[in-house]
Amino acid sequence: MRKTRIIATLGPATGSPEAMEALLVAGVNVFRINCSHARHDWIRRTVPEIRSLARRLGLPVGVLLDIQGPSIRTGDVATPIALSVGDTLAFTTDGNPPSGVISTTVSYPDFPGDVEVGRTLLVDNGSLAMRILSKTATSVLCEALTAGELGSRRHINLPGVRLSLPALTPKDRADVAVGLEMGVDLIAQSFVRDPDDVSALRDLVAGARDPVTLVAKIEHQFAVDHFDDIARTTDAVMVARGDLGIECPYEELPIIQRRIVKHCLRIGRPVIVATEMLESMTENPFPTRAEITDVANAVFEQADAIMLSGETATGRYPVECVRVMDRIACRIERSGGANYHEAAEMGSAREMLVRSAVGLADQLKAAALIVFSRDGRIVRDAAWLRPRHSPIFAFVASASLAGPLSLLRAVRPVVMPSCNDDPAGSVEGALGRLRTAGHLASGDRVVVVLPHPTSNDSEVEAVKMHVIG
Repeated sequence: MRKTRIIATLGPATGSPEAMEALLVAGVNVFRINCSHARHDWIRRTVPEIRSLARRLGLPVGVLLDIQGPSIRTGDVATPIALSVGDTLAFTTDGNPPSGVISTTVSYPDFPGDVEVGRTLLVDNGSLAMRILSKTATSVLCEALTAGELGSRRHINLPGVRLSLPALTPKDRADVAVGLEMGVDLIAQSFVRDPDDVSALRDLVAGARDPVTLVAKIEHQFAVDHFDDIARTTDAVMVARGDLGIECPYEELPIIQRRIVKHCLRIGRPVIVATEMLESMTENPFPTRAEITDVANAVFEQADAIMLSGETATGRYPVECVRVMDRIACRIERSGGANYHEAAEMGSAREMLVRSAVGLADQLKAAALIVFSRDGRIVRDAAWLRPRHSPIFAFVASASLAGPLSLLRAVRPVVMPSCNDDPAGSVEGALGRLRTAGHLASGDRVVVVLPHPTSNDSEVEAVKMHVIG
């Protein structure tokens, strides 16, 4: 069973139930909804379709809502604007450009106030570079330094500039409200700058009826500078390399990625590597050799998940992309990994007990590590320690607990409503289910981590070894 989780972004190419089913069968573990493009009515329709498919197929799947964050995007254009080197283009906040100048709007009213004449801005993941020639209170006039086409709602990067935008825009708040209404499992926060930004999102979701995992996206230098504090404040981390490779010197990008993954595995934060992993497969049926190596490196570093963006949202070969990732990940996992988790900073009694359970599973080469959990914490600890051989079957009482666990490396959530009522009966029931599903066979050894309720409602975990009869 593949340990590295695969996240696929939904979009025009994969928004139908038939397309989503094909992605699930190919190996997707988490579906990403990109709020930069997704409308609320589409989200309200799509999330229930995902839940229905998961139940029918018997495949656990998480739903990740990716909010736009404090970013600047261009407005809608009827047709892409073709630009040659030296052409001028005005970005306006009020839709009234200088006379005779080609223009588009921007989503940020204070855009002219945050930019400086002479600086360079980058559009659409750096495909267009432009120098700022002049500005007024409502417009910014730029000269194209590279040729290309400017489409609708393209992201604008201002390397080294801290925007005056709040951590959560009104659009973000509206998107989060819809996500909580639909019971999404994870929320990714774009353009996190410091731990206060994460805390603002945590305050916003504090009243959610179900647990929600917060994912801080690291995508500019400010986040890199405050990464340790951000990582200890958030629930999970995403290395969002698209904007990160623009905001930071590109030769630093592999080093930043490795440092982030290594740090996450030291302090116990799930980590995602994302953006342009199989970019050429947006149009082509096969990956480049460089892309194969890129995916392989993320798997070798033992990231929890690898992510597809435009490849599955708008690409021509979405299912093939998932199959390629699956094939690469399965092969690389058999060859070993970086084992950054060996420097894990574990201190609590619960964490040390889980470390013992994982160590026992490694020594036995156990066919499975079975974890029963009331809130998911024990499961996260087990995934953090990267069992060498054993898949982790996480038995929880509800689907709302199972969804966020779909992100964790090597974890397969199983909903078993009675799993916390009768510890002994739950173990026998779990073993029976796994054997019936073909995950276990006679003679297999398994390690079980089991919480026992005590008189004061605290928990004392127990570790047991079973041999399948």
